[in-house]
Amino acid sequence: MPGIHLRTTLMVGFPGETEEDYQELLDFTRWARFERMGAFAYSEEDGTYSATHYQDDVPMDVKQARLDRLMRIQQNISAEIEAAKIGQTMKVIIDRTEGDWYVGRSEFCSPEVDPEVLIPIDEPLTIGSFYDVKITDAEEFDLYATTQYE
Repeated sequence: MPGIHLRTTLMVGFPGETEEDYQELLDFTRWARFERMGAFAYSEEDGTYSATHYQDDVPMDVKQARLDRLMRIQQNISAEIEAAKIGQTMKVIIDRTEGDWYVGRSEFCSPEVDPEVLIPIDEPLTIGSFYDVKITDAEEFDLYATTQYE
């Protein structure tokens, strides 16, 4: 559906996770092409159902390797999705300044966890205000923009 961003959080290394299970997750991630995806490695927490009913049988080094590979796949997906935004106009809210940049986010982004939109500090913007910006460049998880366009 055009105009939406799909968001999810995935876990690797849940007790009993096999290599086949993990491969299925990778295939699904490639197919779904989430615009926003976070991931973490399972860790047992006292008092939870899984801690009392499952043995944490996936070694931590395997969990970390699986997480790293999954995030590399998502990084490539995100890079493609963000690059496709170059030339588009988006509405962003300015959250703060950082170094030589205003840091904003679009309607698709949650604060502190999603890609940010960076706008040169030499443009007179107000923190907390909305602006229409033109995307001029992209990285895996961030966009660069300007308000100086026609």
